[in-house]
Amino acid sequence: MSEQERAALLVLEERTNRTASEIMVSAALYAENSESLVERRALAIELMQARRLLATVSNNVNQIARHANAGDEFPKDAVAAVAAVRRVADRMYELVDELDR
Repeated sequence: MSEQERAALLVLEERTNRTASEIMVSAALYAENSESLVERRALAIELMQARRLLATVSNNVNQIARHANAGDEFPKDAVAAVAAVRRVADRMYELVDELDR
């Protein structure tokens, strides 16, 4: 491995939070795939950021529900909204797990 290749590998290790072995194995296994490891990791990071956003929204919906419950004005749609947020978040976790295979 040349010094330039090693330097590039070090950058990938830092950017993807993976070891050199993981990067090289993934590159070998996905060599025929048009997506690079960096692109796949970037997508995973974006999905996790979106998941955090969904968690924030879910928290806000829960706060609204608590407020509505305190005044006996619980909106029926709030339960369905929280369930939908959780379903989407669970699916996002599944997608991230699939990317890591």
